[in-house]
Amino acid sequence: MTNATTCSDAFQFFRLWIANPLRVAAVAPSGEALARLMTEEVSSETGPVIELGPGTGAFTRALLSRGVDEADLTLIEYGSDFTRMLQLRFPRARILWMDAAQLARFDLYAGAHVGAVVSGLPLLSMSPRKVAAILQGAFSYVRPGGAFYQFTYGPRCPVPRPILDRLGLKATRIGRTVRNLPPAAVYRITRRQPIVIARGGFGQTRGLVGGSDAG
Repeated sequence: MTNATTCSDAFQFFRLWIANPLRVAAVAPSGEALARLMTEEVSSETGPVIELGPGTGAFTRALLSRGVDEADLTLIEYGSDFTRMLQLRFPRARILWMDAAQLARFDLYAGAHVGAVVSGLPLLSMSPRKVAAILQGAFSYVRPGGAFYQFTYGPRCPVPRPILDRLGLKATRIGRTVRNLPPAAVYRITRRQPIVIARGGFGQTRGLVGGSDAG
């Protein structure tokens, strides 16, 4: 991207933040350092990727640089101004103007087919019910072993532990960058491993289950 485009994106982002600070949440687009951290576990072998709240496309460009085919991207954006911008910048991607909380109501893919979900949504400004709806809808498309990536400006995972427990998910912080305005951390959210009952000596059993690092 040129410097002129970067400045234009920053101005557009700030203008929309002024109009609706709770929905946009940040005063500037995500920086390159955060975009690299958000996408570092994604590659050309990941397969289809859903991006939630792509905004001006900072994470989208990082996904393309990781080798993800533009045609394998489904971009979910609620802001109409951002949607029009994304359609011009990524013409081969599937771009849907919709609320990410409505994911479960649509058939975006036939079965669990998606390798990763990359989320730029401001979860901290959303109600627990909406956060749960977004995660539940997203994971209805994620294949076994796939992951949901979420960044936050807060000190801990933006998905509350009760929601993770109710949906059978676990969160692991994969990194933090101070080279972003403001500094941000990235979490990988995945399904927990099912409980395995292993029979020990003298008729005893041991229950094994995946843990969570949501703090």
